[in-house]
Amino acid sequence: MIQTARKGRRLEHRSRALLEARGYVVLRSAASKGLWDLVGFGADDAVLVQCKANRAPSPAERAQLQAFVCPWNTHREVHVWTDGAAHRRCLHSIRRRMWARRRTRW
Repeated sequence: MIQTARKGRRLEHRSRALLEARGYVVLRSAASKGLWDLVGFGADDAVLVQCKANRAPSPAERAQLQAFVCPWNTHREVHVWTDGAAHRRCLHSIRRRMWARRRTRW
């Protein structure tokens, strides 16, 4: 059995590699108990990433992620990594809802 902190760090490094491949400069909030594990900065936007292992965020976690206030050019992603799988599932529903809410607010 792998330790939880070690597993989380490994997943964050995987997600970091994906973001860097998309052109982002990525900062990892190591040993943080905050909402976001990674923050990526692009040329004209930013991305906040929460990494999860084997499960999507709970309804309470999802509500916290959606309620987080961020600039208009920042989007949120949840990377769900499955044990033994070489792929990630990215839940875009959070991003879509935030864009819809932003359009009505501005």
